[in-house]
Amino acid sequence: MYSFVAEKIVHWRHCHAPISKDHPHTFAYMNLFGDSIHNFIDGLIIGASYLASIPIGIATTLAVVFHEIPQEIGDFGVLLHGGFTKKKALLMNFITALTAVAGTIIALTVANMEGANPYILAFAVGTFVYIASTDLIPELHKSNVCEDFSRIAFGQLLFLILGIAVMFSLLLIG
Repeated sequence: MYSFVAEKIVHWRHCHAPISKDHPHTFAYMNLFGDSIHNFIDGLIIGASYLASIPIGIATTLAVVFHEIPQEIGDFGVLLHGGFTKKKALLMNFITALTAVAGTIIALTVANMEGANPYILAFAVGTFVYIASTDLIPELHKSNVCEDFSRIAFGQLLFLILGIAVMFSLLLIG
């Protein structure tokens, strides 16, 4: 429910003024807000996974690194498009990345409370399941135009299986 409410608040207001250095668009700020939440949850997952076991923690950390690199490059592009200078975009991306550290610290601190780890994991996993089911999967269906359906669907399935294989191999490495 918390993800639904946050998403509704984010979509509530948008700006129609032209982009300029003095007036970056609000979508750039919303991207920073969303990225901060995302990174914070990554931190929660990393902290909670190390509490489960060191190999799971290592696998989780590697998985987060693998998905964060392209995501942060994309976020940088969004900030530039939103009117941020390169220097400000890099700085703001760095600041939002620090929320992962905060999430990890909170997960490790709260874990000292009896039985807290399952709740941390449930919160983090629930958020990612919500994002996947409401944002990512519908986007995959939008790209399925009739002429290229088989090729696109095969590619999506192939990359889904590849992602699962990478995650499984990370668990075997740890």
